Amino acid sequence: MRYADPSANRDLLGNRTLLFIFICAFALVTLLQQILYGRNYIKRSSEHSVAMARKLRGAIQAKHPLGGPINNDTIEIVQHLCLFCNTIFLNKYFEFYEGPFEYNSTRCLELRHEILEVKVLSMVKQSELFDRWKSLQMCKWAMNISEANQFKSTLSRCCNAPAFLFTTQKNTPLGTKLKYEVDTSGIYHINQEIFRMFPKDMPYYRSQFKKCAVVGNGGILKNSRCGREINSADFVFRCNLPPISEKYTMDVGVKTDVVTVNPSIITERFHKLEKWRRPFYRVLQVYENASVLLPAFYNTRNTDVSIRVKYVLDDFESPQAVYYFHPQYLVNVSRYWLSLGVRAKRISTGLILATAALELCEEVHLFGFWAFPMNPSGLYITHHYYDNVKPRPGFHAMPSEIFNFLHLHSRGILRVHTGTCSCC
Repeated sequence: MRYADPSANRDLLGNRTLLFIFICAFALVTLLQQILYGRNYIKRSSEHSVAMARKLRGAIQAKHPLGGPINNDTIEIVQHLCLFCNTIFLNKYFEFYEGPFEYNSTRCLELRHEILEVKVLSMVKQSELFDRWKSLQMCKWAMNISEANQFKSTLSRCCNAPAFLFTTQKNTPLGTKLKYEVDTSGIYHINQEIFRMFPKDMPYYRSQFKKCAVVGNGGILKNSRCGREINSADFVFRCNLPPISEKYTMDVGVKTDVVTVNPSIITERFHKLEKWRRPFYRVLQVYENASVLLPAFYNTRNTDVSIRVKYVLDDFESPQAVYYFHPQYLVNVSRYWLSLGVRAKRISTGLILATAALELCEEVHLFGFWAFPMNPSGLYITHHYYDNVKPRPGFHAMPSEIFNFLHLHSRGILRVHTGTCSCC
């Protein structure tokens, strides 16, 4: 007679118990992850939940008699069960959740702290930074008035955009021996002809504009549908003659108040304006009455080609104003960001404009600023929203710049947009 094991039907830490523990643990971890990443990643319809429940019940009855071995069929059942439990729990949770969490809610304070505790970019893996940033998107953004004012006061002391962003007759009198930003040994003598090109004083003053949009050219803008929100800003900065034709309007808008022009663009695309100048003029007309801003005194090579822009617009009787960055302002801004860890041969035009906007505007919103080959969800994106041409390696320190922007966003100083917009 065979011996009968008295514990055979108790399943002491057997397949059924282990299966149950595995299901509970997996469902709990998944639930917590999904709650952290927000409702857009997790909410399912009730119809889907019911269908999943029926599938699960039939699968258990047909494939997994109690006490059976844990095989591939069992793993498939566990996966279905976890998804089903996850769906039911989360739908119940979000029945009581309306919209993003408030800026000062306990959870949002924690999420912002998770980004701010990363003092340097090398402290975390890129994927971990993305995860922290994605989690923060479930929180409403609001300006922290005290933080913003303190930061703006610092910029006022170091840089003073309302007085020195542009080269003016007030800050650069006739006869000045102007030092270049990079070619510091070079001197440009301000004669009467050049002096007349400068505005008498800065055309903008401190906190003049309520809401400003600084629009970068990153591929993160592609399919963002942020055009209407950008157009709704009181003042819009754009970098380096980006395309804003009908093909891109939905994502990037059309409104432009200041557009920068890198002299290298004029050299490469328009042959230094030494021959045919009408094509350059027509490109500028796309931005209507936007002012044109150039780094004429960055180095000696930039000066002549930048001054020709003024001559071209005057010849075509264009109402567009032409301004030149003051070289000392660019030096001061570079030094300031170097103190915050941005080490590069040259900081980007976008960072310069964002810095100026923080002094000229009450509230600053950044669009198209992202320095990674994939978006925060891990999907690969093009370098620009209009092409995939990579920059010269080692010239800018874009990841470091974006890292600082994420910190400023988390402190309530400015807002960084990296997702889909839902304005208006």
